[in-house]
Amino acid sequence: MIRMKVNWDKSWNKLIQPETKKDYFIDLQRAVDLAYTNRSTFPSRKDIFKAFELCPLDKVRVVILGQDPYHGVGQAHGLAFSVPDGEKIPPSLRNIYKELKADIGKEIPESGNLEDWAKQGVLLLNSTLTVEEGEPGFHQKWGWETFTDEVIRQVSEQREHVIFLLWGKFAHDKEKLIDQDRHLILKAAHPSPLSTYRGFFGSKPFSKTNEYLKTNKLKEIKW
Repeated sequence: MIRMKVNWDKSWNKLIQPETKKDYFIDLQRAVDLAYTNRSTFPSRKDIFKAFELCPLDKVRVVILGQDPYHGVGQAHGLAFSVPDGEKIPPSLRNIYKELKADIGKEIPESGNLEDWAKQGVLLLNSTLTVEEGEPGFHQKWGWETFTDEVIRQVSEQREHVIFLLWGKFAHDKEKLIDQDRHLILKAAHPSPLSTYRGFFGSKPFSKTNEYLKTNKLKEIKW
């Protein structure tokens, strides 16, 4: 019996449910279930689809794409780059906050919890939705990328005027899934300490996002 929790918002049903019936996803569920049964795996089962729970499909205005969840105990909770309240802010998120302050003047938050962004229509999507403790990328190529690529493709097809923030080469490779005539793609270096000065700092993703939303008469994000 597969015990992967599937608590996404009902607006995703038409997109996600057909995927769960495909052979690749059935195999993925078996592999993920074994990982949770036998090894320390993150996030908790109930949070695997948290990005889809907090951000309904019909509310998506921004997509921020990460690679896979944090692999330290207590860090991952189903939203790309985000950590629960009380957890130390990871280096990449700290750099995102630095750019946020430089871009729009917002003081750096004390918490790394980005649930408020998600609830405003920011889909914080990791390409791989599970990971094992201390093993970054361990669940890559299990089938998650097939699933999340389809999510990106369907958001592109079903929504209008979405801003896709693609940070780093891994995210840049997803550009081919997006209709650039209908949406805005903002590419920059990854916010990790190794690459922030190669084009992330100074990229102004937050102000550019809100300018685009405003131009298209859509509600801006309160970052």
